[in-house]
Amino acid sequence: MKRTQLGRVLFSLGALLVALGSANAAEGAQKVENFVLLDQNGAAHELYYQRDASAIVLIVHGNGCQIVSSNAAAYNALSEEFAAQGVQVLMINSNLQDMRAQIRREAAEYGINVPILDDRTQIVGRALGLDRTGEVLVINPDNWEVVYRGPLDDRVSFERQKKQASKHYVRDVLEKLVDGESVAFEKVSAPGCIINFEEMHGAQISYAKTIAPMLKDNCVACHIEGGIAPWAMSEYTMVKGFAPMMREVIRTKRMPPWHADPEIGHWSNDAGLSDAETKTLIAWIEAGAPRGEGEDPLKAVAPLDNRWTLGEPDLILDIPAFEVPATGIVDYQFPTVPNPTDKDVWVVAAAIIPGDPKAVHHILAGSSEKPVIEDSIESIFENFILTYAPGNEASRMPQGTGVFVPKGGVYQFQMHYTPYGKKSIDRSKIGLYFSDTPPDNFYREHVIFNPRIAIPAEADRHEERAYFDFARDATIHALFPHAHYRGRSSEFELEYPDGSKEVILSVPNYDFNWQRTYNFTEPKNVPAGTRIVHRTIYDNSANNLGNPDPQEVVRWGLQSEQEMLYGSMGYSWTDETTAQPIHDPVLAQMSQLMGFIDADMDGVASKEEMPDRMLKSIGDNWSKLDRDADGGLNIQELVIMMKSRQHAQSPS
Repeated sequence: MKRTQLGRVLFSLGALLVALGSANAAEGAQKVENFVLLDQNGAAHELYYQRDASAIVLIVHGNGCQIVSSNAAAYNALSEEFAAQGVQVLMINSNLQDMRAQIRREAAEYGINVPILDDRTQIVGRALGLDRTGEVLVINPDNWEVVYRGPLDDRVSFERQKKQASKHYVRDVLEKLVDGESVAFEKVSAPGCIINFEEMHGAQISYAKTIAPMLKDNCVACHIEGGIAPWAMSEYTMVKGFAPMMREVIRTKRMPPWHADPEIGHWSNDAGLSDAETKTLIAWIEAGAPRGEGEDPLKAVAPLDNRWTLGEPDLILDIPAFEVPATGIVDYQFPTVPNPTDKDVWVVAAAIIPGDPKAVHHILAGSSEKPVIEDSIESIFENFILTYAPGNEASRMPQGTGVFVPKGGVYQFQMHYTPYGKKSIDRSKIGLYFSDTPPDNFYREHVIFNPRIAIPAEADRHEERAYFDFARDATIHALFPHAHYRGRSSEFELEYPDGSKEVILSVPNYDFNWQRTYNFTEPKNVPAGTRIVHRTIYDNSANNLGNPDPQEVVRWGLQSEQEMLYGSMGYSWTDETTAQPIHDPVLAQMSQLMGFIDADMDGVASKEEMPDRMLKSIGDNWSKLDRDADGGLNIQELVIMMKSRQHAQSPS
């Protein structure tokens, strides 16, 4: 071989080695992008929330994999051993065939205590380059880079197990990270079951036939000229430019703004993307967002047209104008409008036209017989009518129901404004639609709340709860969870008379910025004696980036820096008609009271649970009120007490 040829060969080999070295370096320097996934129990986990961890261990899970099941005890031991040193251990399941219920069952069977993240769309596993179950990734939160990929240790292989491991790959890496040592990337071949990633062929997905119609149906209500979103999906060029950002907000579940657990309940106003839609959209974006052939459907979308989509209303009210600042956080506003009608009416539908759609985040509307003396979120639901949000501009009451609004009093509103860079004046309107004849039944609203909440300083998962007992058979139409900056997750659970329980709404990744009413596709019928429990978990730690002050014990209050446990429920009594009302306002009021003072939820308010002011007013009458002499007051005894007081105070 000539010297020049030899030189070229050596040069080529050197270039190849450099290229391979660069590939390894690039692989070792892989930065893990943020994501949010639900675990086998429906709890949400955000990767970057763990930024204070000393290390994050991500174990690839798969049902039926011998490598995973044989290491179950070792995974638990690793998590327990390093927890005190700030190591967060998680698992991730990207298998097409594994549903969450199956993952939960197998985790229970093998005693796995580690959260298993359900990557049902495979978009996270695909981005991580996962290949086999049983592989372990160690991530350094200082730079979110993978510093190790491989098996947990060398104890388990296919159909073979050693009594003890001789190489402890993950443990060795963790000990270095915990001690603050620098760790160079290492990759070790890991045995495990091959993950079948669905072939998406993103480059072949049609923008005109698939992507644009999907965006039009799910996103354009906000992303429209004049809408609340910061940019409009007006044509392909805009979508292409924002495609990487769309991928990020979908991975972190910031968008679409729909936060109900997809495996619990069915909702008529579901604003989320399906799994298939998510896979398709992400695959198209990751293929470079190709334009392809065909007309652009988004170009045909007209700018936001503020008109009454249900037709001309029977009554139009101008909500008092409000000047929205260019920047900052605006406290909720609670304007009122005197009721101008001189007769009683039945409201069966309502719509809102926002004055400044970019500034108006949401509006809650209701009525009250008496003018409101001071701002109160509770008064909005005294006679609740409508929740407005982009994409939910109009609403009809459930079939055969309506809201009775007597003449006089006021209409009242809760206004949530979001500044967007320039001052504006909002002049929103509400349109009300009346029925000429009374509907069959009342649409009622009950608020389950707890004004006695106290969230400890720096607590990252503090739970508060309250409940309501159905005295009669009822039908639940809608649910509305509400919290402030520290709200982390929220749920409603039914406890039936036979002792069984059912979670009917779970919001595992609660977002204060999006106040959603969840309307059942099929109303939920509940028998008398059923209890509905509303729970919210709060994050008062420094890891909550929206937390105003982690050092503060947070209590109930209207302002956003305070907190609320607040769950509204739209319902009807099964046996009630508008011709023969059976609703007992005193019973509803006392049930609301019992729902939060009964801290141990035994159905009885003891002296220790009773508010001091109320206990003082009862005084020596306690034994008379406690008719069954059980040492506490049940709901019937509270109702008798309240009705006796009302009778004594009424004019003779």
